Amino acid sequence: MHLVSCVGLAGIAVAIVAQPVRADVVKVTSVEIQPTASGTEIVLKTTSNESLQVFTSSFGKTFVANVVNTQLQISDRNNLRQINPVKGIAAVTVSETGANSLRVVVTGETELPKVRVRQSENGLVLSATTSTTAATQPPAAPAAPPASETQPQVTTPQSEVPPTEGEVQQLTTQRDEESEIVVTGERETGYRVPNSTTATKTDTPIRDVPGNIQVIPREVIEDQGAVRINDVLRNVSGVNFSTDAGGRSPTYNVRGFEAIQFKNGLREDRQFNTRTYPETANIEQIEVLKGPASVLFGQAQPGGIINFTTKRPLPEPFYQIDFTAGSYDFYRPTLDFSGPLNSDGTLAYRLNAAYEHAESFRDFVSTERYFIAPVVSWRISPNTSLTFEGEYLRDRRPIDRGLVAVGDEVADIPLSRFLGDPSYEQEMDEFRTYLYLDHRFSENLSLRTALRYTSSKEIYNSVEANELEADDRTLLLARYFGGQYYETYTLQNDLTWKFNTGAIAHTLLFGVELARQTGRYFEDATAAESPSIDIFDPDYESVFDFPFSLEPDPAYNGGKLSSDTIAFYLQDQIAFTDNLKLVLGGRFDSFDSEERYPGDPTLNVDTEASEFSPRVGIVYQPIQPISLYANYSRAFIPQTGRLTGGGAVEPEIGEQYEVGVKGEFLDGRLASTLAFYDITKSNVLTDDANNPDPDFSIQVGEQQSKGFEFDVSGEILPGWNVIASYAYTDAEISADNTYVVGNRLNNVPFNTASLWTKYTIQSGSLAGLGFGAGIFYVDSRAGDLDNSFTVPDFTRVDAAIYYERDNFKAALNFKNLFDVEYFEGVQSRTQAIPGAPFTVQGTVSWQF
Repeated sequence: MHLVSCVGLAGIAVAIVAQPVRADVVKVTSVEIQPTASGTEIVLKTTSNESLQVFTSSFGKTFVANVVNTQLQISDRNNLRQINPVKGIAAVTVSETGANSLRVVVTGETELPKVRVRQSENGLVLSATTSTTAATQPPAAPAAPPASETQPQVTTPQSEVPPTEGEVQQLTTQRDEESEIVVTGERETGYRVPNSTTATKTDTPIRDVPGNIQVIPREVIEDQGAVRINDVLRNVSGVNFSTDAGGRSPTYNVRGFEAIQFKNGLREDRQFNTRTYPETANIEQIEVLKGPASVLFGQAQPGGIINFTTKRPLPEPFYQIDFTAGSYDFYRPTLDFSGPLNSDGTLAYRLNAAYEHAESFRDFVSTERYFIAPVVSWRISPNTSLTFEGEYLRDRRPIDRGLVAVGDEVADIPLSRFLGDPSYEQEMDEFRTYLYLDHRFSENLSLRTALRYTSSKEIYNSVEANELEADDRTLLLARYFGGQYYETYTLQNDLTWKFNTGAIAHTLLFGVELARQTGRYFEDATAAESPSIDIFDPDYESVFDFPFSLEPDPAYNGGKLSSDTIAFYLQDQIAFTDNLKLVLGGRFDSFDSEERYPGDPTLNVDTEASEFSPRVGIVYQPIQPISLYANYSRAFIPQTGRLTGGGAVEPEIGEQYEVGVKGEFLDGRLASTLAFYDITKSNVLTDDANNPDPDFSIQVGEQQSKGFEFDVSGEILPGWNVIASYAYTDAEISADNTYVVGNRLNNVPFNTASLWTKYTIQSGSLAGLGFGAGIFYVDSRAGDLDNSFTVPDFTRVDAAIYYERDNFKAALNFKNLFDVEYFEGVQSRTQAIPGAPFTVQGTVSWQF
């Protein structure tokens, strides 16, 4: 299907009627927190009568209102926090959460306050009451509201009851035909996230981004009982789990190519940073940016990137403890504590911790994990804040590479069968520290500096699959022992400047990034002789009792590697009108690396690469709910090798053309994206047909991926949430001397689809009772680039039941409800990773 035709069809489906969307920033000139006859009132006075946009949520006894497109422009900030302003209200806080947003927090003493939002001619008014304040305050004489204020009250499906935790309510204030100000409520659940920072490194509405970006919020993670990133990413179209190298360094495909992972916009290299599975305990949301992302993030495959956003300190005390237990002796306690550390709230913290122990459906396999992540944030001044974040993760497990292929399929043996000796284990330790400095020079100029240090250590000791003999049943094993240690240093500076050239608005981003990565191998050894195992009738005793004799590997023992990157990038988000926006950007990267192996200098490799990566994208909104977009972008990936005739190896280059349509429906409660793309990756190394030496290559290889994707998420009816996706991905080798042209890229299914939905009863005696169900389909996949075998398609069904009352929550998750046999990922003929059978997982949670 031609891309031009597709976008033409999309254009026919909408009416071309221009409707402006306000983007001005409203200045708040004073804040008043004062008692009323029934509670307390927070007044944000502004110099403009422009309508405001408010997103509200709640947790425990705390109500939160986020006011977007606003700036605090006052000199006296002593009135921004009041403790016990009236009986029943424990605290009221007004604070800045970014360059152009404010947050109002109201915490009740014994219950969640009821908050009414209305807009006066020169400001926003929030009236908070509780049953305690209403009972203790004397009745007030009824009075007509001032002419400049609106009388209509915000309504929700439960009358005036504020949303429960995880629900978000968007309150858009606007004027009717008689110039009266009317406040209308548009409830929006946590399944729909309206803004993202990953695509542009600025807080931008997703509808204004000329690309496909999908956000999985915390509520989806919790509802699905997901403790691994694999279970979360299956909700996104075109994303597929690839492999985990035996229980470490998981990789994922996006649009057919490996997706580099980031955390808070900083690279999480699977070799240097992420030696084991990322922890989900401190993850607030996961953002998947489709297509080449080198313009802002540097070296990355052209399919897309995955960015994890971590939790940040909350302005009011919050304490939550969870305990999860499930099949195969799985148990996992976690805690999430947050709140201010001083009386004025300028110093706040958050602490997430988790412990996990699990056996497995895989024979003899068990794992154990420890995780702790403290965060401290200090608002030094109204314009400057400093945040420290730390993480420590320890993971212990055997290396488990799954099953092996026999002929053109995976061996017909039990999925539980372990092919090796699981008594040999690997231990992995990861340590991260982050320091973020945010400073606003003026209302239109701000700087963000991020400094990060990471270290990761792995001690591996394994007996694992090596090669299947010609009889297709005798598997030769290999024994390895050694360790690896890596460090990374990253400095990132982003300067954002908002200005106008006449009637055209600009958001200019200039960035500089410096990064250094180092690593070394130590005590590397292999067994001089190893046993074998019959995959159909294994004799584990002979493997367990085998007398291994280890010998140092002269090639890799004492090996060292390092890489350095310096990059500059520039991006301009241009708003010609409220409904026509253009994004232009470019990045220059200079990269060099070296590998040194004292035991075998012939393995030494030096790599240098420099590349300019452009991006251009346009968004047109013919009517307010619809965004039409198109983009062109490039990616680059440095690579090592030896070329016939000499010379330096050029980086791989990925180019993408994409068009799409984004829509918001049901009064903005439901959002969707339909995207069509065409990606070509060139400069792939391949064999030289004229040179029999396998150590030399030529760069004529090419791979292509094209397809379309559809994602939808949000709330259909009050309490009924949904997230669904479909992707068609045609990824193949288009030029090569090593593999057959037309072969499918390994582990890339043609079709994937997902649907997860949850309904929670909103009122009555059963209020808080909820039900969830999901279905996930993955098509058959090629097991390797030779396409020598395939893994079959599968359909997995999950279900869940929930109950929530006050500060207590409970959930039962039923995973793989019909006990389907399937493979999560595949990498080679000796690495086919089976999925878990039917499992049950229960979670109880308490907030206090």
